[in-house]
Amino acid sequence: DVQLVESGGGLVQPGGSLQLSCATSGFPFDDYPIGWFRQVPGKDREGVACSSSDGSIYYAASVQGRFTLSRDNAKKLVYLQMNNLKPEDTAVYYCATDERFVDCGIQMKYWGKGTPVTVSA
Repeated sequence: DVQLVESGGGLVQPGGSLQLSCATSGFPFDDYPIGWFRQVPGKDREGVACSSSDGSIYYAASVQGRFTLSRDNAKKLVYLQMNNLKPEDTAVYYCATDERFVDCGIQMKYWGKGTPVTVSA
């Protein structure tokens, strides 16, 4: 079974940093796209960063230059390093994957349960 488990969320002050991790199992890690998404209660889930199956990595404009996605293929882990965090980054963060796509999207089939991030003074 495909499994994704996020960790690393928490409370951080504006301007601070957090690193999220997504532990994966049950699929050929090297071949699938993996994305990070976030959702605020009452709002639509939005894409944050994507590692596509062709090796490209891209980011939402709102996090470009502050967030970095990386993959450890040996450990089947995906990281999201978040720097210079802002209150508007507060959300539950999810990782997701799906063998049907090259790129990421909210229509992906497999999701973790999420890890909450709160940016507040």
